[in-house]
Amino acid sequence: MSETPLQERIHKIMHEAPLRLQALSGGMISQVYRVDFAGSPPLVLKTGQDSHDLRIEAYMLRRLGDETGLPAPRVVHAEADLLLMEHIAGSHDLNAASQRHLGRLLAGCHQARGPAYGLERDTLIGPLHQPNAPGSSWIAFFREHRLCYMCERARHSRRLPAHFASRLTRLAEDLERYLIEPDHPALIHGDIWRTNILARGDRVSGIIDPALYYAHNEMELAYMTLFDGFDEGLYAAYGEIIPIDADFWGTRQHIYSLYPLLVHVIIFGEKYLPPINERLKRFGY
Repeated sequence: MSETPLQERIHKIMHEAPLRLQALSGGMISQVYRVDFAGSPPLVLKTGQDSHDLRIEAYMLRRLGDETGLPAPRVVHAEADLLLMEHIAGSHDLNAASQRHLGRLLAGCHQARGPAYGLERDTLIGPLHQPNAPGSSWIAFFREHRLCYMCERARHSRRLPAHFASRLTRLAEDLERYLIEPDHPALIHGDIWRTNILARGDRVSGIIDPALYYAHNEMELAYMTLFDGFDEGLYAAYGEIIPIDADFWGTRQHIYSLYPLLVHVIIFGEKYLPPINERLKRFGY
């Protein structure tokens, strides 16, 4: 049987013909496959689109592997429209023990210190551009490159009504009332939810699809509180290494979560407007 063009391409890169390609779930932007070989371990293949350069994902995965204890898959080969990486066995089902393990892993990641907030290059969050111009002030970085930037993207997408944008702009002008400058820029994964976590038994075996930059570590925690119902044991395990300030739960969590909510408005539509409205009303906007 003759090889498909994609199989031929893998054959040329790996110097070994793939036995089969099995489609995997979870590829919102890219097509994702498990690639099996006769004499080598399986790999995961992503094929991208013109607007989604997979070399950026490869860069982020390598950065996580080099600088943190997160079990990011090893990158085997990367081009703009093709990424081959280590296959990590596991499922997206986390039990109480694996959630505690995740809490410890994330705390370890957040102990990686950077010279500034942001990163030396821009990255992606899902399919969206994520600007990372380095800055010395976290509040200024969050205002310009997270809240205001994604608010403007959402407004241009026509999925964020004008009155929402004006309320978000007023909140952005007042961020010094609610946020604090952290002790140091912490390296965060940036897109932690269950689909990006693999577990085997009581351990996290892999963490994938980062949206990397240096931030206030609470940005990571705020994202995690939105969608997936991680249990208290995760945050307790995290807090044994990096204590979680009480004002995070009462105040900053609700502001930091506006950024991923705006991302979701752009990608998925107006069903994410009510939680944005709720948060704005919480602070009187």
